[in-house]
Amino acid sequence: MSTPQPLSPFHLAFPVHCLDQARAFYGETLGCAEGRSSPEWIDFDFYGHQIVAHLAPEECQEIQTSTVDSKEVPVRHFGVVLDMPSWQALAERLQGLELDFIIEPTIRFKGQPGEQATMFVRDPSGNALEFKAFKDLSNLFAT
Repeated sequence: MSTPQPLSPFHLAFPVHCLDQARAFYGETLGCAEGRSSPEWIDFDFYGHQIVAHLAPEECQEIQTSTVDSKEVPVRHFGVVLDMPSWQALAERLQGLELDFIIEPTIRFKGQPGEQATMFVRDPSGNALEFKAFKDLSNLFAT
């Protein structure tokens, strides 16, 4: 077993077909603060992590899925693990916005060590995002 290291912010760049739509989705819908930007890209603070929407419409593509706990999960996705109260508040807020969920807020792997709350949404460019939470965060890597 490895020694736990303090978490460092990750950086993720991803394609979008329209920066205005990305700004509305990540900034207004998800509440991510905007950082630097140019006519080609926008930085967002995604729960303390740096994500960058790059204008690259030709890179936006159909998402393939894989079956996980009887649901079709987008193979290419990114997201964040929240504490349960934050996840529940976000789920309620997003449901109130009547977003088109890929997977509605649900509990996955019920009764198993990796039991988790999860939900998937798609941004306007088709990028899939997952938000999850564990009742007990020590089960993040449980087998």
